Amino acid sequence: MQEVFDIQSTDEFQDGNEMQVVAFKLGNEEYAVDILFVQEIIRLLNITRVPRSGENIEGVINLRGNIIPIVNLHFEFNLQTSENQEAKRIIVFKLDEYQVGIIVDEVSEVLRIQGNNIEPAAKVYGNLEADHIRGIAKVNERLLILLDLAKIFEAGW
Repeated sequence: MQEVFDIQSTDEFQDGNEMQVVAFKLGNEEYAVDILFVQEIIRLLNITRVPRSGENIEGVINLRGNIIPIVNLHFEFNLQTSENQEAKRIIVFKLDEYQVGIIVDEVSEVLRIQGNNIEPAAKVYGNLEADHIRGIAKVNERLLILLDLAKIFEAGW
């Protein structure tokens, strides 16, 4: 498959590097994505279902004249969705010229994480199928799963 997005994903997090992320919840788990790819965070809008789309594609939204596909990672990761509709948000990403959104149960916060507080996915998962995970970040007593957006969206397109 031809690579769609030109995002450099690295498995090496160096001590001197700092990464700024948006933390959010899917089910009971906390995830994070690099803030450089986040275009905006919006309240849940009316989503138009697209016939014959995959079960992880929730549909599309019209955001200020732009049609944006919305992915539901709950299906992709086999997670329960929260019943709290008020807290749900759509995180809209810009990946090269593509825009795509994901539905999350709650956006927690924006964090700065030092490279030495991130364990690369290869160290944590070994040979397990974890292409979509860049690493695990330790933030105080919490663990955040750092997602690799390029790998997630390449697989679904």
